[in-house]
Amino acid sequence: MNTVNTYITVALFDDPNSVQQFRLLMKYKDEELQQKFDPHQSVSKLLIEKSSFIDKILSVCWQHFLGNQAQQLCLMAVGGYGRRELFPYSDIDIVGLLPSDDISANEALANFFTFLWDIGLKPGHSVRTIQECVEIAKNDQTIMTSLMENRLIVGNTTLYKSLRSQITPDKIWPSDRFFAAKMKEQRLRYAKFHDTAYNLEPNVKEGPGGLRDRQVIAWVFKRHYNSATLHELIKYGFLPESEYAELVAALEVLWRIRYALHLLTKRGEDRLIFDYQRDLAEQFGFKTENQQYNQDVEQFMQFYFKTVQGLERLNEMLLQLFHERFVTGETACMAQPFNDKFVTVNGYLEAIDDSVFERHPSALLEIFLMLQQNTALKGIRATTIRLIRKNLYLIDQHCRENKVFNHLFVEIFRQPHGLTTQLRRMNRYGVLAAYLPAFANIVARMQYDLFHIYTVDEHTLFVIRNLRRFSLEKHRHELPFCNDICLLTTKPEILYFAALFHDIAKGKNGDHSTLGEVIAKEFCKQHELSSHDSKLITWLVQNHLLMSTTAQRKDIGDPDIIHEFAQKVGSVEYLNHLYLLTVADIRATNPELWNSWKDVLLKELYSLTHKALRKGLQNPVAIADRLLENKKEAKEELLKLGLSEPVIDNAWQHTSDDYFLRYSADEIAWHTMAIASSTEDNLPLVLLRVQTRRGSAEVFVYAHDEGGIFSISTATLDQLGLSIVDARIITTLDNYVLNSFQVLEQSGEPLNEAFREAHICTTLRHNLLHKQVKEHTNIHRLSRQAKYFPIPTQILFHSEPLNRYTVLELITTDYAGLLSRIGKAFIQEGINLHSAKITTIGSRAEDMFYITDQQLCPIDDPVKQEQLRKTILNILDVG
Repeated sequence: MNTVNTYITVALFDDPNSVQQFRLLMKYKDEELQQKFDPHQSVSKLLIEKSSFIDKILSVCWQHFLGNQAQQLCLMAVGGYGRRELFPYSDIDIVGLLPSDDISANEALANFFTFLWDIGLKPGHSVRTIQECVEIAKNDQTIMTSLMENRLIVGNTTLYKSLRSQITPDKIWPSDRFFAAKMKEQRLRYAKFHDTAYNLEPNVKEGPGGLRDRQVIAWVFKRHYNSATLHELIKYGFLPESEYAELVAALEVLWRIRYALHLLTKRGEDRLIFDYQRDLAEQFGFKTENQQYNQDVEQFMQFYFKTVQGLERLNEMLLQLFHERFVTGETACMAQPFNDKFVTVNGYLEAIDDSVFERHPSALLEIFLMLQQNTALKGIRATTIRLIRKNLYLIDQHCRENKVFNHLFVEIFRQPHGLTTQLRRMNRYGVLAAYLPAFANIVARMQYDLFHIYTVDEHTLFVIRNLRRFSLEKHRHELPFCNDICLLTTKPEILYFAALFHDIAKGKNGDHSTLGEVIAKEFCKQHELSSHDSKLITWLVQNHLLMSTTAQRKDIGDPDIIHEFAQKVGSVEYLNHLYLLTVADIRATNPELWNSWKDVLLKELYSLTHKALRKGLQNPVAIADRLLENKKEAKEELLKLGLSEPVIDNAWQHTSDDYFLRYSADEIAWHTMAIASSTEDNLPLVLLRVQTRRGSAEVFVYAHDEGGIFSISTATLDQLGLSIVDARIITTLDNYVLNSFQVLEQSGEPLNEAFREAHICTTLRHNLLHKQVKEHTNIHRLSRQAKYFPIPTQILFHSEPLNRYTVLELITTDYAGLLSRIGKAFIQEGINLHSAKITTIGSRAEDMFYITDQQLCPIDDPVKQEQLRKTILNILDVG
């Protein structure tokens, strides 16, 4: 039906099926608009066409239900509908305006709004007098904002104009107050998104740099000048034609994406979530043949992020200029001398003339250093931001090799204040990418996985920010241990440079750590950093994943693992820097990945390595010494707790030396107390203690070795909604098992409720007694996003330094019951499991199992390894 508008007549109400008729009309119109939509063409006409269509629907309905009163009252469009920006599933915000509160139109208005709901419009509506509108708007700037976007649909023109005359800036919300309110609102909105637009599932409307930023510009500009369009930004000298064109182009891109998103989801969805990114990438032409998997999505999202970055920069510039014009006033904006290149205007640096960067290209870096050294300055004036962008071409290879440039860049990293703020500005204005071409490669580059939730450049700046916070006393309460170690580093810039380069080679073919080391080495040479500093920076870039990998995937209770790690680190200085970089990196990758377990695990690795380095790498801790030390400490603690020496010796008589090496004295004492007080009648023994030295809870199982204990235990803990972060399995010489599981809530938080602890123990003991786990819906579910990241299952076998075990490495998609299935595979193949390191990164499981055969020998035979691999793949249903 191509001309649906002609069917919107009052005659429709004569049809007993008028509701269905209106529904059909709107359905046909929506289909017509959807057919007209082209992701590569402007949607502005479609937005207006939808608004005009709804206007006609509302006008007809208003006339029908209000009858003789239709011209006494009026109906207004407000908000996005008032702007004529109706997306496929946008809210339709309307206000019924009354001349006074004694108009007897309540029933007619109720019927009108009910009919709108019946036909599927679902309007956001209110009915008020002029006085009520004014009073509410006085107390709520969001209501004021909505009313500013008013448009008469139908009704009393005089009444409508009267309201408009009552909400002008000279009566309520003058432009300076309104501006301040919108700035506060924007700060709070930004904070909800961690002050970044560059996360993996951005909000097209509300996120920083999104459509709301453009609306803020329009609102505050319109409030001051009562302007009809943003094109008047040019008239009032806020933007040149070129930047206005950039603003409009960015707006059109976001409009097109939002329009496509609504059609794709069939609802008012404004989040670019994983579920839709691939479809949108294809719609917008980013899917081509012979691309790497996910490359289409990454290119589409990079296109989006670069658009947002431009809008964010224009938002910053315009709001700064608005502040000068609306709040500060011309008198306070007089230029004050600063130096031979810059003046200050209202606290912002401004170029002394338009050719200053042509005469002094190094000023493109110097300006950021001056902001650091003069903390009273607020930033760079908008006109100079524009000038910086215009002169970026001056930063060429000659400048990058110029010692003045090199010195300025290094000095920026050596300043005690403002590093993060200035690096963010340098990135936003394009200076960082101009000076470091390798950095340009990671600007707005997303990594399509659940581990890295920010674009690579944003992640890099977050790492540097975290390192800065470690050094500041005001942030000491966050991570006091990091603050203590940071005080031991004499040159913080070493860490900042390592952070700058640690992921700079992401997206290139090859190992990004190795490629990044090459880029960092060239940088250090060009910038004449000392040999010592250069070696440390490049080593950190090459090895920035070493500490997290060791802590999370190896048994750091093993002296040989510590010795091996200490040899790779080599010195306390390198250890200090690596520890700080590791913590900063993890916390900047995804805030949800950092928890008490990782905190304590890294501290423990640091402490053990520090001790090994102090003793000297040529004298590693002897296993016999460690064994005797643990036994001695545990026995002393048990004697204090009232156990006699014969009871202790009896509890330990069938326990292998391996047990005393792999558990701390504190853990041994706790286990022994439980075992000594147990009888055959109360086995299996299941105990739980919270807040262990690693910040997790330990679930301890003591039982006869009857097989299936690991599988039942892991399945039960998983169904109880617990994340297993570590597992150690010991079998005594008289065939008892001592299994311990370090667990956290799936949120990453430690357990802290007594009834929950009791329930865990009761449920696990019940399942072990009955040798089964009751089938029910599992609490542990894959996240919504995980299905978009299929992870190929890999099974690898590694040798262990002392050749006591074979290490089986499993990489696969994490899901409910995974560890239980692995346990069943081990039983089926007659495998003894001695220890497990459980690592989950987003939806990716990276687990290490320390295993032997039934004779406690490593499984070195390739045939046996292949048989075990096939069994595991088969039981995981991925064979």
